[in-house]
Amino acid sequence: MKLKTIYRCQQCGQASPKWAGQCPGCSGWNTLVEEAEEVLTKAAAKARGLTDFSEPPVKLSEARAMKAVHASTGIAELDRALGGGLVAGQVVLLAGPPGIGKSTLTLETCTALAAGACAGKKVLYVSGEESLSQVGSRAERLGARPENVYLMSETNLARIIDEFRKLKPAFLVIDSIQTVYHPDFVGSPGSVGQIRECASELLKTVKAAGAPLFLLGHVTKEGSLAGPKVLEHIVDTVLYFDTEKNNVFRVLRPHKNRFGPVDETGIFEMTAKGLLSVDDAGLMLADSDRDRALAGRAFAVAFEGARPMLAEIQALAARSYLPYPRRTVTGIDLNRAQMLIAAIEKNLGLRFDEMDVFASLQGGIKLKDPALDLAFCAALISSAKDIPLQPDCVFLGEVGILAQVSSPGFMDRRLAEAERLGFKTAFVPRLPKKDEGRFKSLKLEVVRDMGGLYAALVKLTPAHPGSGKNKEQS
Repeated sequence: MKLKTIYRCQQCGQASPKWAGQCPGCSGWNTLVEEAEEVLTKAAAKARGLTDFSEPPVKLSEARAMKAVHASTGIAELDRALGGGLVAGQVVLLAGPPGIGKSTLTLETCTALAAGACAGKKVLYVSGEESLSQVGSRAERLGARPENVYLMSETNLARIIDEFRKLKPAFLVIDSIQTVYHPDFVGSPGSVGQIRECASELLKTVKAAGAPLFLLGHVTKEGSLAGPKVLEHIVDTVLYFDTEKNNVFRVLRPHKNRFGPVDETGIFEMTAKGLLSVDDAGLMLADSDRDRALAGRAFAVAFEGARPMLAEIQALAARSYLPYPRRTVTGIDLNRAQMLIAAIEKNLGLRFDEMDVFASLQGGIKLKDPALDLAFCAALISSAKDIPLQPDCVFLGEVGILAQVSSPGFMDRRLAEAERLGFKTAFVPRLPKKDEGRFKSLKLEVVRDMGGLYAALVKLTPAHPGSGKNKEQS
């Protein structure tokens, strides 16, 4: 066996024949690490089957489409993020910062599968970071003691694959891929070369057996660790597990999925008994104090994937003592908010050049739904003009740069969700005639532009405090 020395970037995986302070691929500093790479002759490559095709090429017109059959994991929010469940032979990368709850989620998944889709079959959980007693302690805390879940504490890939072939499990978990090493390759566990080779061997093994595989990977908040970034091109599905600002909810977001959509989001709540699925996230994220009118608070119904979610926007417009007034938003796009502020100034004559503007989407969840535009404008106008907004009002509409209000997608489902949540009045753009009489307990107020929104707000609350003073200022 002949070896050659290369220098590989631990962030992007690019190889270089000599060391350099800055990676030529990703421009990262001090990321090139020395590795030994095996040089194969043509005969050796042919002996390993690297030059042979497993199947001859066929015409595209003759290729048959395979319909993916999803099997439920038994955890509703995980199924939502996966696009319906697991597919036979699917390789899933679950990445996230240390301590976020990846091991807890996978252990709960093993328990749910052992009692559901994998009932009567075996499930193998391989831990390279913790001992069997540590994993057993977590399982006891979670109340997970199924008989058909097997634990293994090992980092040698050859032994893991050997036990996998002997046990023949229906589901495999590797916790984590950074700790596993390939005995035939030079390099420390966690390096780009080791992670790539280990993942490739595991992928071929589980694909041949038709067993889903979960690979756990650690990343920092900046996502600078090499493993998950390199693995994104190998695996079928990439799920990022992260927490929001209040550190109460854990959000599971798909970044790649060959068997489903990538616009779904799974939301979990961390408790003493493990991770619990949050079914109605909107009610938990919005303010529970919905029995009184407040200036600067507006509600909307946003869509996160295929799920309608109640969203609460709070805005504050206050006098600024700085040369350049502040524009601070949380949970929504800053550029979008600045455009909406400019549209309000142009069409209503409100002056925000001497006012600080703060806006927040309650609960910490980040949403990019344009249907939140009208709620943001209503909350900002309400704060600037001291107009209390009634808690039974909901605002649904996309606002353009000319301040016109247009209808977002899924308007009928948004209105149905608002009616289910008990709202009485909905401020919306003009709807088709077929939708006007569908909602019995929901009054529809048509808003065409910002002027119509302001007039509707004043009409709805004609006796709000300071109305005369503010109308004179405008």
